[in-house]
Amino acid sequence: MMLSKIRNATAALLCHAACLAQSNVNPPFVIPALREWHGAEGNFILQDKVTLTLDPAYSDKLTSVARTFSEDLKAMRRGLQCSIRNGAPSNGDIYFTLHPDDSARRKEGYGLEIGNKITIDARESIGAFWATRTLLQLLEQDKAHRLIPKGKAVDYPQFAVRGFVLDCARKFFTMEYLRNYVKFMSYYKMNDFHIHLNDNAFSGFYNNNWDSTYAAFRLECAAYPNLTAKDGSYGKKEFMELQELGKSYGVIIVPEIDVPAHSLAFTRIVPEIGSKVYGMDHLDLDNPLTYAVLDNIFKEYLEGPAPVFIGKEVHIGTDEYAKKEAEKFRAFTDRYIRYAESFGKKVRLWGALTHAQGNTPVKSENVTMNFWYNGYADPKEMTRLGYDGISTPDGWLYIVPAAGYYNDYLNTKKIYEEWTPNKVGKEIFSEDDPKIRGGSFAVWNDHAGNGITQHDVHHRVFPAMQTLAQKMWGGKNLPTPYETFVEKSKGVGEGPGLNMLGRFGNKDSLVWQYDFKNKKILKSKSIVSQNNVIVNGAGQALQLNGGKSFVETPYRGIGYNYTVCFSINPHEGNARDAVIFSSTDATVKLKQQGTGKLGFSREGYAVCFNYEVPVKQWTRLAIVGDNQGTTLYVNGVLKEKLAGAKRTFANGKQMAKVQTLFFPLQFIGDKENAFKGLLKNIKAYNYILSEGEIAMVND
Repeated sequence: MMLSKIRNATAALLCHAACLAQSNVNPPFVIPALREWHGAEGNFILQDKVTLTLDPAYSDKLTSVARTFSEDLKAMRRGLQCSIRNGAPSNGDIYFTLHPDDSARRKEGYGLEIGNKITIDARESIGAFWATRTLLQLLEQDKAHRLIPKGKAVDYPQFAVRGFVLDCARKFFTMEYLRNYVKFMSYYKMNDFHIHLNDNAFSGFYNNNWDSTYAAFRLECAAYPNLTAKDGSYGKKEFMELQELGKSYGVIIVPEIDVPAHSLAFTRIVPEIGSKVYGMDHLDLDNPLTYAVLDNIFKEYLEGPAPVFIGKEVHIGTDEYAKKEAEKFRAFTDRYIRYAESFGKKVRLWGALTHAQGNTPVKSENVTMNFWYNGYADPKEMTRLGYDGISTPDGWLYIVPAAGYYNDYLNTKKIYEEWTPNKVGKEIFSEDDPKIRGGSFAVWNDHAGNGITQHDVHHRVFPAMQTLAQKMWGGKNLPTPYETFVEKSKGVGEGPGLNMLGRFGNKDSLVWQYDFKNKKILKSKSIVSQNNVIVNGAGQALQLNGGKSFVETPYRGIGYNYTVCFSINPHEGNARDAVIFSSTDATVKLKQQGTGKLGFSREGYAVCFNYEVPVKQWTRLAIVGDNQGTTLYVNGVLKEKLAGAKRTFANGKQMAKVQTLFFPLQFIGDKENAFKGLLKNIKAYNYILSEGEIAMVND
């Protein structure tokens, strides 16, 4: 009997060891990594018709989760049919339930059981939602978007705030971009989108003249209509809709109105409130009118039963004001903390109170600081005073595109291996310290007017988002070496329906080649539509006839790194700004503005090559684009490379002149001002061809 017990115990231990070993073998790759995985044999197969089944006891809390998941599934796999019902699950279903009283289940955590059906269980609905992001990433990595490995997972975040700060003030980002970013962040379980709504450029780039220095406030404003930027802004309704979208994707929007420094947009419309001592980007803290103006502005977005800022938190700035005015600055900060709180909001602000030391008290209870630079706010001292913190260390996590300081691209290897939100400069907190709410990385567009585009910013943000999603969710837990993480992360994109990077197929695949004779795109989908075009010469060339003359393709554009080749034969008499290729993002022009030269325009910037395309003859052109600039080849020979240019100002200061192009493929021609002439042999590649390869294309 004893021997039998020993054998049984030994067998049980061996079985347990085998199960543990299995749990560590080939865990599925997702970003951020699963905390626990216990694998099983085989895969769950997502059928063409799938049912999302909700536990009837919690359907009111889970219906929104299921609806968003359903839309994302359909966006990821064309033709899939998805229904939602209440009840008990059947094989093939994806079942959602909650356990709100399960104290062992961490906040935002969830469990997954993947067998012949999938069961998602969580303490609250947000955990169930994050589980759907995991399933979507697993499906994305299967080419057919059908297979999910069987097993059990337990997952939860280390930090509550997993954020990103975007400076929309010194560089405008469209509402479409912001809405896409809500979905993109959510895909990586990043839940905090901090939008910096006002700021100004540096007067040194404008001959130290505040009157000509760029400044912008991006929201519709009834109290001061001239405050709203003329070169790009958000209506109140669409900004509220953005916040509602965030709710459905688990992302809170934290709007920031930055005062009393960085405030040139306000002093430009009410000059009396600008400081005559420290510069017009500083508010005059001795002037009662300053407070009256700011009260009106904050009140417009905070008051009422349906305020414009619908979330629980608002950011009031309070950064980098003149040190000599520390006491007045502290009083100002305390006043606007309490003013925002009077509308039921919790307040965030930039850490500045070590820089602005003084005796004037500043409220700290239930107030959160972004710890960005320890010289401005020592994080250990700030937490001792009672402030909660969001780790936003500038040296680690600030992207300032093409500025030559901080980071153009984040050092993701160093961040992956060495940083978590508990590390703020040289100060180290416990990962379980309740005063560190989490972390956030930032894009600051300090050099307004340098030519950086939305696509350029996204190219910088994308690898950072993947890395920091892991670090903010998993903390010090590193599931794989960095090199493995980078390689596997190539299989995870931006989320269902998104392709802001403009990537198609594998690196070495031809994106498409236009077949004029059959009016279709080879190696891809058929064209969408066409208008006022003629196929000439036995189907060898496409004739565009000016005005509304175009072929619409399924592709909005192709991102870095690419090569686009085509042969062109323009007619005589083409108009100024005649367009060869176009999209909602950019245009490639035969005649850029009044120069008569080949060029391109995007986001208000016009760029020229030093080359005029000859008329009434065929010329082979190749345009190559990467994140540094744009290169032109003519008849297989390098003509010009637009990269590394600088703008020099009267005082000798220099700023980068970025001349990149996210190549527009949405239309061959244009819906308003197409060029007149012939095109043939249009080919777009997902990689940069060598000079030798370019010389052979179209021969």
